[in-house]
Amino acid sequence: MLQTIYLGTYTRRESKGIYSITLDTEKEQLVDLTLRAEEKSPTYLARSKKERVYTVTEVDGAGGCGAYTPAFELLNTVTEEGAPLCYVAVDEPRQLVYGANYHKGEVNVYKILADGSIEATDHIYHDEPVGPHENQDNPHVHYTDLTPDQRLAVCDLGTDRVYTYDVSAEGKLTEAAVYVAAAGTGPRHLVFHPNHQYAYLVGELDSSLTVLRYNEADGSFEEIQKVPTLPEDFTDFNSGAAVRVSKDGRFVYSSNRGHNSLVVFEVTEDGAGLNFIQRRSTEGDFPRDFDLDPTNKFLVCANQNSDNLTLYRRNAETGELTTIQKDVYAPECVCVLFEK
Repeated sequence: MLQTIYLGTYTRRESKGIYSITLDTEKEQLVDLTLRAEEKSPTYLARSKKERVYTVTEVDGAGGCGAYTPAFELLNTVTEEGAPLCYVAVDEPRQLVYGANYHKGEVNVYKILADGSIEATDHIYHDEPVGPHENQDNPHVHYTDLTPDQRLAVCDLGTDRVYTYDVSAEGKLTEAAVYVAAAGTGPRHLVFHPNHQYAYLVGELDSSLTVLRYNEADGSFEEIQKVPTLPEDFTDFNSGAAVRVSKDGRFVYSSNRGHNSLVVFEVTEDGAGLNFIQRRSTEGDFPRDFDLDPTNKFLVCANQNSDNLTLYRRNAETGELTTIQKDVYAPECVCVLFEK
């Protein structure tokens, strides 16, 4: 079987924009890297059910979101003065796109129009106190994506908070709840367990994973457990990055930039706890993102600074990863998105 993977990148050195690559599951190889669209630092991608692609974009020094057809023909861009986004996500029921602006501490909402193009509908700035870490100089929104009950969850690395918003059909946001993490955590990304009752939060600044109980009644999060992603004897620089959960809900995976590893945790039966299973080298430098393929038999990790992808085979019973291909060229890759 051939599976298409879309790759978001920085374009500071060698990359030209958005790429695709193919996973040949029979040969267990990544093949055919292809440039799909020339774009300035499309660092995160999202794909709608109509196969349109929405991406971080920057045009003439203004940052925002770009919309592409399935053939990667540009539909339009919506930008505003200042830095580009760092995350985008599609809301299918309401036909919206959400964007996280790290540098501005801003949440952006865009409406998907009939032809797939977008227009801005709302934006919110955070102004709560920031944390004690040197990287928490301002609010820094890093994640904007849906909860299982179709609210919007927003991670702010700068304020050590996860915000939950109600969203109107027109794309207007109303704050529903706020979870405050331990000072210096630096909330970056989160992912929900398939049972919808728990979420797993990456702490970028303290290299942690936090298990959160989610309350659909009011959109609030409650901390249940916090575990480190690094070995105890590691003292060099590290920052947490991506997090994924297997489709069966039995295992959680996270990446360490600096330690350059993927860490595997087994999930307790109810989803409320994590037990360490494995750390595996990413065979490269600065693994910002990774993703499980639709079958969950494989995992692909992107190493930003060393310009390579690493392919792993996943054991469905133990959750453990086995490296089967490395040094697959992918310039400045920071987003891995399987066609699902």
